[in-house]
Amino acid sequence: MAAEALFRQRGYQQVAMADIAEELEMSPANVFKHFHSKTALVDAIAAMHLEQMMVGLADLELFSCPQEKLQQMAAHLLKRLFQDFRDNPHLFEMIVFSTDLELVARDLYRDRVCTIIEGIIREGVASGIFFVRDPEYTASVVATAMEGVINPLSVTREKPEILQGRCRDLIGLVTTALQNPLAK
Repeated sequence: MAAEALFRQRGYQQVAMADIAEELEMSPANVFKHFHSKTALVDAIAAMHLEQMMVGLADLELFSCPQEKLQQMAAHLLKRLFQDFRDNPHLFEMIVFSTDLELVARDLYRDRVCTIIEGIIREGVASGIFFVRDPEYTASVVATAMEGVINPLSVTREKPEILQGRCRDLIGLVTTALQNPLAK
């Protein structure tokens, strides 16, 4: 996508809709017909990029136990976030920008993470490893807890080894909690 390439090269602040129109050999009005604002375009690019991030999670099926799947999911997302931060700083800037706004990309990321966690929890419940009454709600709670480590903003503020340690510890705490039924 031409707009994404421009954002990768110059950064969000340095690209105007007129630049995108020129790159596409279109009029600015035609670009605005498809994306009503630069923010809407950033949202679409960030959503597409986040979808690509999730592709690697298909390999979770290779792991036998739900605890390991949860650990690998978090480790994969954290690794991809650090990789993007290092390799595509301007694109990463856009993803961080989208987490601050009420944009589809932010909601898409959280929804996808919750869906994956819910599937892992349901698998753990079915195999008698996890004791959870409401997998959907529990997945949302786990995703909220994980936002401190698998959030694009976290990656910009901490060293990789610190976040990796926090991620490991958090998943250890979460899996321990999921494995222990609450006393009535």
